[in-house]
Amino acid sequence: MTTLTRSDLILERLLALHPKKIDLALDRIRRLLAALGDPQDRLPPVIHVAGTNGKGSVCAFARAMLEAQGLRVHMHISPHLVRFHERIRLAGSLISEEELCDTLLEVEEVNDGASITFFEITAAAMFLAFSRHPADAVVLEVGLGGTYDATNVVRRPAMTVIQPVGLDHLEFLGSDLAGIAREKAGIIKKGAPLVVGPQEEVALNAILTPADRLGISSFVFGQDFTARQEHGRMVYEDGDGLLDLPLPKLIGRHQIENAGVAIAALRHARRGWGVDIAVERGLATVDWPARLQRLHHGPLVKAAPPGAEVWLDGGHNPHCAAAVSRAIADLEERGERPLYLICGMLRTKDAAGFLSAFRGLARHVVTVAIPGEAGSLGAGGLYDAARAAGLDAAPADDLEDAMLQIAARGRMDSREPAPRILICGSLYLAGRVLAENR
Repeated sequence: MTTLTRSDLILERLLALHPKKIDLALDRIRRLLAALGDPQDRLPPVIHVAGTNGKGSVCAFARAMLEAQGLRVHMHISPHLVRFHERIRLAGSLISEEELCDTLLEVEEVNDGASITFFEITAAAMFLAFSRHPADAVVLEVGLGGTYDATNVVRRPAMTVIQPVGLDHLEFLGSDLAGIAREKAGIIKKGAPLVVGPQEEVALNAILTPADRLGISSFVFGQDFTARQEHGRMVYEDGDGLLDLPLPKLIGRHQIENAGVAIAALRHARRGWGVDIAVERGLATVDWPARLQRLHHGPLVKAAPPGAEVWLDGGHNPHCAAAVSRAIADLEERGERPLYLICGMLRTKDAAGFLSAFRGLARHVVTVAIPGEAGSLGAGGLYDAARAAGLDAAPADDLEDAMLQIAARGRMDSREPAPRILICGSLYLAGRVLAENR
């Protein structure tokens, strides 16, 4: 049984301040920040990162490369995996329990019971904490969308980044790709350069239209810079030349692209942070849990068949699934193993679209409900989605039961190599796995 901390109790109370979990607007947070003295205007230079997929990875790469230069970096991410503290990193360290509690209580008192969403009031706490600690840079991940996201109160970022735009959070952003891209492009600011990650043409046009109107410098993946794998190395290339680099610590071709976007952002930011030797060090030291993370210990690993590889990924939409399936296929080229999925997803996600990316690659899917998550799709409903995607599947009672089912299947044919097991489908599931599998 998990014991609630003091910050957990405060965060639970803040959830009750607004009837909707998500309600995209800026008037509430601007009111609160003004009452706090506008801490968002007293920050070090900000790299503001939006997009549907890969924005967290770009933040992780940027932070690693900046810290490799000896710089102090604040970072905001959302959502967290295990503890809320992960969302607020102050000059290299996660915010302490004491400071988190004190800051949340201060913001709560100033808000004085006014209606405000959980993300908005905690973003205000994040800005307040950032403003009180010296640092050289802020890496700021958008929560949802762009224009009306609570992070979009920073008036003059040093750099804006828009990662690949796809169909996700349809209940809030709609199902029109161009419209979603325009919403993400709301973080673009006059005077701040823009780096654009790989995009479909309709999304790219929607992003570049306001950028061109504002007359800002734009650097587009595939046009102004590129990153690729060659002979077991990463090659980054732009108008200033070519960098021959080691492969990133994070696995997958998509992470090479994400690293390339981060390099471009640091090189073209007004501060000129792209020091080549720091880029190499950052690629080697970057840490970003639940993005094709290999698990080596814990109860789930112990329950797996002997010799099995257990991997964890929090991607939850078809675009993510396509990237992860390509990375798994690349692992297959190095050593063939039967692939089993343990999958849990939220009801709001495109489960059949996600699982279709593994057709022809996954031997079997075991479906689970996400423990403790009210919005989870049930194991039976996810089983139906897996079957609709053309995959062999079976439901399980929980993660342990899912691993036991896979172990039982492995015993049926001892001639096969030990399996590769991917736990996937949701950051909420990934967070639960990391919390319980320490």
